[in-house]
Amino acid sequence: MMIDNTTEDKMHGSIFVLLKRFVESTGDYSTWIRLLEEAGIERSSYQMNEMYPTEELFSIVRKASEFTGIPTYDLMEKYGEFLVPDLLLVYKKYINPNWRTYDMLLNTELSMHGAVRREDSRTNPPMLVVTAEGDNQLTIEYSSKRRMAGVAVGIIRGIAKYYNESDLVKVTRLSPADEEKVQIRVDFAGL
Repeated sequence: MMIDNTTEDKMHGSIFVLLKRFVESTGDYSTWIRLLEEAGIERSSYQMNEMYPTEELFSIVRKASEFTGIPTYDLMEKYGEFLVPDLLLVYKKYINPNWRTYDMLLNTELSMHGAVRREDSRTNPPMLVVTAEGDNQLTIEYSSKRRMAGVAVGIIRGIAKYYNESDLVKVTRLSPADEEKVQIRVDFAGL
């Protein structure tokens, strides 16, 4: 997870607030405070609509990985899956109620990421190019200098879980997780 530090990359506060919720869902508030202290972060909270250094997120996740013994990539996947109910609630107005996993993924870049960019020009969600490979397969090209493909894979799994389609959706990463561009294949059985 390397970041280009020529200009400090910042991430929307909602990602940090939800990371805190994620940590507390498996631990408690003291776990969160301990992670911040161990990561050398002096603030104790994040605000939803502020921007914070992306490196702080990575520092917290690295410490959480050390504490839990869960590899960083796997932890990012779990975090991505955890995000889904909150993300779908926040962006509900951009989601067609008839969509299921396939349609949600096919329309995420235009509807969800487009909304994020329109609502707050400071944000920089990853670019997703989603290609339908027939009715039962999507190829998603994730592009971000932040190299957080684990979160993307987790979100895909979380969307399938949200729509009660986990047993019908298989997610396969086709390229190394730590790349800026990562291809992900999503196969749909029986849909």
